[in-house]
Amino acid sequence: MKAATLDITTAARDGHYAVGAFNVFDYVSMKAVISAAARLHSPAIIQISARTAKAIGPVLIAQMFSDLAARVDVPLALHLDHCPDVQLISDVIDAGWQSVLFDASHLGFDEARQLTRAVVAKAHPRGVAVESEIENILGVEDGVGSNEARHAYSVEQLVETARYTHTDLLAPQLGTAHGLYTSDPVLHPERVTEIRALTDMPIVLHGGTGLSAAEFRAFIGAGVSKINISTQIKRSYMSAALADLGSAREAERWEPLPVFDAVAEAVSAAVEPLLRVFAGKAV
Repeated sequence: MKAATLDITTAARDGHYAVGAFNVFDYVSMKAVISAAARLHSPAIIQISARTAKAIGPVLIAQMFSDLAARVDVPLALHLDHCPDVQLISDVIDAGWQSVLFDASHLGFDEARQLTRAVVAKAHPRGVAVESEIENILGVEDGVGSNEARHAYSVEQLVETARYTHTDLLAPQLGTAHGLYTSDPVLHPERVTEIRALTDMPIVLHGGTGLSAAEFRAFIGAGVSKINISTQIKRSYMSAALADLGSAREAERWEPLPVFDAVAEAVSAAVEPLLRVFAGKAV
């Protein structure tokens, strides 16, 4: 069932667990994530990158999501991930999505504050929640982001900015990065604790792919309410498609539907253990 992103993440905050936010790329992967969430009776957030939103279209994506969400009885929300494009955010708001991440991490402090405030002013009257990122989380994802640290602020600056802009969710730099880790990251769950001491706003962890169950639990224990997973879903999707296409070539079996089935199975298999960890259950 469709639900408000803020309701889902606030419930996670109050219940001391985290909700998984999984990037999907088409109807097959969206259905696979929602099916996994339904099987585990777990809320989930369906995330779409700006690139995917432009490729498929905000209206069609909203229609696919509404159709699938209506079939299950777990709370689900549709969220636009990492988007610096104000026009695309406007289109997504008009299409009835539940939330957006306005990525202002490429901007200076004052400009980031003002533009984020403007996005919130457009989103809130339409019932759309806004996640804010003003200090960049390392890594490039779907063409958005940077591998270089551009902006870093104190927790006091982050919280004051969130209050000034009336942001609903906060995405700080916590030592994680988008993509695959080539070395062990230096994680900062203590920064979550410091932010939670200043605000009850739900806190978002980006760059979740590659973290261990213990690392996830440390962040959740510190107060993280939303955990983003993208690269792991991409790899599961592409690896399953590649394997099935290879088998099809060897068997001279040129049927597309088995590829969809293989992808759906792989995506669900990647999502289910994460949902269990985020809910505080054994894998």
